[in-house]
Amino acid sequence: MNAKPQRTTRANADQMARRTEALPRGVGQAHPLFVERAKNAELWDIEGRRYIDFVAGIAVVNTGHCHPRVIEAAQRQLADFTHTCFQVVAYEGYVRLCERLNELAPGDAPKKTMLINTGAEAVENAIKIARASTGRPGVIAFHGGFHGRTLLALGLTGKVDPYKLGVGPFPGDIFHAPFPCALHGISVDEAIRGVEALFKASIEPGRVAAFMIEPVQGEGGYYPAPPEFLLRLRALADRHGILLISDEVQTGMARTGRMFGIEHSGVAPDIITLAKGLGGGFPIAAVTGRADVMDAIAPGGLGSTYAGNPIACEAALAVLDIIEAEDLCARAGEIGAHMQARLRVLAAEHSCIGDVRGLGAMVAIELFHDADRRRPAPELARAIIADARQRGLLLLSCGSYGNVLRLMVPLTIEQAVLDEGLELLAAAMGASVSA
Repeated sequence: MNAKPQRTTRANADQMARRTEALPRGVGQAHPLFVERAKNAELWDIEGRRYIDFVAGIAVVNTGHCHPRVIEAAQRQLADFTHTCFQVVAYEGYVRLCERLNELAPGDAPKKTMLINTGAEAVENAIKIARASTGRPGVIAFHGGFHGRTLLALGLTGKVDPYKLGVGPFPGDIFHAPFPCALHGISVDEAIRGVEALFKASIEPGRVAAFMIEPVQGEGGYYPAPPEFLLRLRALADRHGILLISDEVQTGMARTGRMFGIEHSGVAPDIITLAKGLGGGFPIAAVTGRADVMDAIAPGGLGSTYAGNPIACEAALAVLDIIEAEDLCARAGEIGAHMQARLRVLAAEHSCIGDVRGLGAMVAIELFHDADRRRPAPELARAIIADARQRGLLLLSCGSYGNVLRLMVPLTIEQAVLDEGLELLAAAMGASVSA
């Protein structure tokens, strides 16, 4: 029997070597670091170096790393029980969380919620529910959208590299329409025409169960969906009996300045998918929707062994309390306005910044060569990320070309730490552009 490997070093490089030997290369990693501890918007690696975290676990710890109320709630539940499988023996925390999400979801219709483990699982279950409710198979998603790495979710995802390479075929009856983005020449009218073109050439509207859209594309580039587009998509859905699913895995839980990103448009979706920020660092996801839609599947057709883990449920309830008590929706708006103002100053200094955008605290800059929007600059994004890390700031890129820097700070970040991080970003930008 092989002996269990022992930690013999505290160096990131040595731990990365162990990682390479033990893990498949498909499990990527943005920064060659191993974390030792984290608090709010800061983390320290195993070598003792401090970093300001502008990634937040990819918009997961909206309430900051190790928020005391989240940790207290989890520890309290840990002392009672850790698992029964809700479908075998239920517990109140699951029900309370569903009740709270039902109350928060936009729209006047009664709501119901099921809990699951991950964003991809939420997406998959939302499609199951939509198909069962409508009796239709088709789903229309959008170019650049990201909905997860499981096969149905990958089929919905509108980006090939690296997610779809070599792992098809994908489930059928999934279609993609253009996502409106003025920066790249796609108007709202053109995007709507793209949907209508699918009705003419690929699938008749009477076979479409749902539209699935992110109110702000996450991995796709942090492009907000124009409110006009969401309103027209809602009208198109209503005309043809199609359900509208808002994928709020990254936009949800106060990130955009509202509890759900789609609320900025005034549109009420039929189904919402949630994950990431819901658990404050604990794995939990949810599907919330109109009660009549959610009840379409027979008992036993929904669920999972670990879905709605009791510890994660208590953590999520604490997250909802924190959002309300600390007014994190308003704070997200303040953070976003502050970051965009600083980034626009930076854009005036560097012509490579072709756009500064965001909704609440989902903020991004897009990089181009010599301000030419036909020439994305992913290598510059990579250089800035690497330089920023050396200075003590963690960043992440996104977008179909990898040329977008997305800023996902915890909504509880201290103002001084936020400003320090923005100054580090400015320094990394200046060094990388002049290199």
